[in-house]
Amino acid sequence: MSQQFDVIVIGAGPGGYIAAIRAAQLGYNVACIDEWASADGQPMLGGTCTNVGCIPSKALLQSSEHFEHAAKHFGEHGISLKDLKIDVPKMVARKAAVVKQNNDGILYLFKKNKVTFFHGRGSFVKAVQSGYEIAVAGAKPETLTGQQIIVATGSSARALPGLPFDEENVLSNDGALRIQAAPKTLGLIGSGVIGLEMGSVWRRLGAQVTVLEALPTFLGAVDEQIAKEAKKAFDKQGLKIELGVKVGEVKSTKKGVTVAYTNAKGEAQTLAVDKLIVSIGRVPNTTGLNAEAVGLKLGERGDIVVDADCKTNLPGVWAVGDEVRGPMQAHKAEEDGVAVAERIAGQHGHVDFNLVPSVIYTSPEIAGVGQTEQQLKAAGVKYKAGTFPFLANGRARALGDTTGMVKFLADAATDEILGVHIIGPMASELIAEACVAMAFRASSEDIARICHAHPSLSESTKEAALAVDKRTLNF
Repeated sequence: MSQQFDVIVIGAGPGGYIAAIRAAQLGYNVACIDEWASADGQPMLGGTCTNVGCIPSKALLQSSEHFEHAAKHFGEHGISLKDLKIDVPKMVARKAAVVKQNNDGILYLFKKNKVTFFHGRGSFVKAVQSGYEIAVAGAKPETLTGQQIIVATGSSARALPGLPFDEENVLSNDGALRIQAAPKTLGLIGSGVIGLEMGSVWRRLGAQVTVLEALPTFLGAVDEQIAKEAKKAFDKQGLKIELGVKVGEVKSTKKGVTVAYTNAKGEAQTLAVDKLIVSIGRVPNTTGLNAEAVGLKLGERGDIVVDADCKTNLPGVWAVGDEVRGPMQAHKAEEDGVAVAERIAGQHGHVDFNLVPSVIYTSPEIAGVGQTEQQLKAAGVKYKAGTFPFLANGRARALGDTTGMVKFLADAATDEILGVHIIGPMASELIAEACVAMAFRASSEDIARICHAHPSLSESTKEAALAVDKRTLNF
């Protein structure tokens, strides 16, 4: 007999598990289904983010950053080391341990909030009088019935046409996180976030890294001034970035991968590498959902069509995260999940896409929220800009990391903050102040008049706000 639930969530990534917990907090009887499994068949909750995305990539970035500091910068602090080496398998094992801690943490949160978890692949069976029948395919097949269904199945890496991932030589984010030895040469097709982050990891460990980007500009979605600063930093580090290329035939053999391409000048080129990471975007995970069984409407990309409230074309069926409109960010998926759970409860959940920060965890880190300068220009919005370099910040000097800047964009008439963009140390943490300020529609003057601790990196945020009015104090 089918088990009955008020809410069934399909997928336990950031959007799904957060939606399940919030729905349970609101008093609903909730089930969550997820199929991620370890080699021994154990559940691995957290989706792409926890298992092959945000969390493991940050673990490897931290390890490789420690190694680079030891190799290149410890001497500046009077610290000398002999016979420095990196144990890559141990580094990867640490990454796996960090992932498992997060997996287990979500299971704990489900128990704490009385969310019932089912391990397997969830799919629609049919609409019934009490909602929808959902099948769970796995070691213990189940049939569930739910009044409200939240689809949170996430996304997968997009492969090059005719070149599937083998995760040995041609790598998605999954394979890039499982490399057991630093390759001598590494190629990246696309300057996506995962590609740049993984390129940074293996460059620090000795790989010669080449990035092939089809667009004529680097990091086109990032504020142009910040993107140019990033490219200068990456060039200095030895990351080879070719823009405006057209990728042709790609061949993978036991010896490695060769990529035929045409450069921006129209010249035929060949890149030979040990490993190739393809980072050209992601596609929604809706295959196998059996959407046609209930008439769930999908878009041309396989995405789920929803309205502004994440409602699908079916009553009682919602969708959140990477398979719906909006930025493909784990934290955006979480906000979607909370908002939908609250809407089910008759509340007014809300997500403002303009306030979803984006972060690239390279070195230097890149973070931004709101509008970029090129977007404001294109929209004809009159604005004021202010920047402050970390080179003039005392804490950054003490850290020995003075690359980059903080940039404020404010309305020319009202001084309301329209966008904040940062490249430099701890940009991922500094951007939070901008998100809070913009949520309360603060002006640049508001930030400029708030006392910031000294010495701190956050003083650069205050100084950039002062720069909007052309009155910085330390530059």
